[in-house]
Amino acid sequence: MASRPAAGGGRWVSVAPGRLEGWLRGFTERHGPARAALRDDFVRLEAEDGAVAECHVPFPPLRVPPSAVGTPPGGVTPGGEPPSVRESESGGEPSSGGQLPSVRENARGGELSSGGGDPGGEAELLSALVAHAVAERRVGVLLVRLGGHAAGVFEGDRLVASKVGSRLVHGRSAAGGWSQHRFARRREKQANEAVRAAADVAVRVLVPQLKALDAVVLGGDRRAMEALREDRRLAPVFALECAPFLDVPDPRLSILQDTPSRFRAVRVRLLDTPTP
Repeated sequence: MASRPAAGGGRWVSVAPGRLEGWLRGFTERHGPARAALRDDFVRLEAEDGAVAECHVPFPPLRVPPSAVGTPPGGVTPGGEPPSVRESESGGEPSSGGQLPSVRENARGGELSSGGGDPGGEAELLSALVAHAVAERRVGVLLVRLGGHAAGVFEGDRLVASKVGSRLVHGRSAAGGWSQHRFARRREKQANEAVRAAADVAVRVLVPQLKALDAVVLGGDRRAMEALREDRRLAPVFALECAPFLDVPDPRLSILQDTPSRFRAVRVRLLDTPTP
C-alpha cells in the first residue's frame, strides 16, 4: 500500500472502500484493541500500543446511529437531508428508521465519543464508517487542464455518462519584442477557448444530472479550474463540490475512468507507535 508523508507528522495511506473493514481489523491485530471516536469529519482510532489511525470520511458528513455517539443534552436532533444514496448505508435496504443524525449535529465540544467507551458503541461506529464508505453514490467528475478536459457521471465505480475533449494551447515563448506580445495574445485566446470548451462540456454532461448527483469531484489544474468558476452556468455544479481535488495529467478517458479509485478511497493518517 503506497503512503506519503503527512504534514504535522505521520503518513497518509489510501484504503479502497471494499478493503476498509479488513484494514481496520488488521490495525487492531497489529497494534492491539483500539478506542474509536468521531472528531469533525474523521474517525480516530487509538490503539493499545499508542498507534493512531485517523480515517477521513469520504463524502461527509458521516451519519451514525445515536447509540454509537451518545445523546446530546435535550435529545437527538434529526439530521438535515442525508446524502442521496438511494438505499440505507447500513445494509442495502431502504431505511425505515428515519434519518440518522449527522456527526456535526451531535457534537459536544468538537468531539464525539463512540458510546462513551462502550465496546458495542465503538463497533457500531466502525460499522457505520464501513457502510458509509462502500455505499454507491452518483458522483459527477470534472477534470480541466489547458490542454484538455473531461466530465463524467459515475454510479459507484461505473461511468454512465461522459465527454472528453482537448484544445491546443501553446506553451510560453522565450522570445522578446513584438513577437512575444503576438504569441502571448494568441496563447491567451487559445486558453480562453479551452476554458469555454471545458465549460460547454460540463454544462452538457453535468448540469442535466444535478438533481440526481450526490457530489461533484474536481481535478486537473487549479488555475484552469478557477477560470472555469467564472462561468455562471456552472455555479450549481460547483455548489456540489466535494474533496479531494484530484491531481491528474491531461484528462483522457482512461484518466477519467480511474478517478473512482481516488475519490472513493478512505484517506487514513497513520501515527505510528511512539518510541520509548
